[in-house]
Amino acid sequence: MNQYLHILKTAELFQGIEETELLLLLSCLSARVLFYEKGQTVFLAGERITQFGLVLSGQVQIVQDDYYGNRSILGKMETGDLFGESFVYANIKVLPFSVITAAESEILFIDGYRLAAPCARACGFHSMLIRNMLHIVSMKNVMLTQKIEFISKRTTREKLLAYLSAEAKKAGSGSFFIPFNRQELADYLSVERSAMSAELSKLRN
Repeated sequence: MNQYLHILKTAELFQGIEETELLLLLSCLSARVLFYEKGQTVFLAGERITQFGLVLSGQVQIVQDDYYGNRSILGKMETGDLFGESFVYANIKVLPFSVITAAESEILFIDGYRLAAPCARACGFHSMLIRNMLHIVSMKNVMLTQKIEFISKRTTREKLLAYLSAEAKKAGSGSFFIPFNRQELADYLSVERSAMSAELSKLRN
């Protein structure tokens, strides 16, 4: 795990925890690292999970496919981001989405039960870890509320403007990068790609 310490130190889950404590903590959490090629399934919709993931490198997408094969992207996670944690602790028997790698990725898996329950050593940094997790889950709820605001707009143009305005505000600039290509952005906003591309051309003009 030593080669990943520089990444783990910047991850929000481990904020406030000293580097010397991290390796001991990862042992307490039964943490393990797995490598995935681009396009591989990390979690499959319909399964039950007891671990959540932290992206060490690469990207993963949270996707939901309907009966007819239409895909919606619920989110994209990059280095330092968590995924699956809410469903571990909600004790939901069936995962309602899949997690797919969008690039070659290294994923750190953490046992959800070991994080929630104090270890036998009664590590002083365990409570810090739980506070960090509560903050992460709370912020994800805020982001989900924002996405609902985007997709509740009536037209493709309104959805685009709402999303792009929010990204500009977050970046503090009229120039910014978004984490999606055109198809992914269409899936994220639940719109047709062709209609969205037409609106983007109109907005650009």
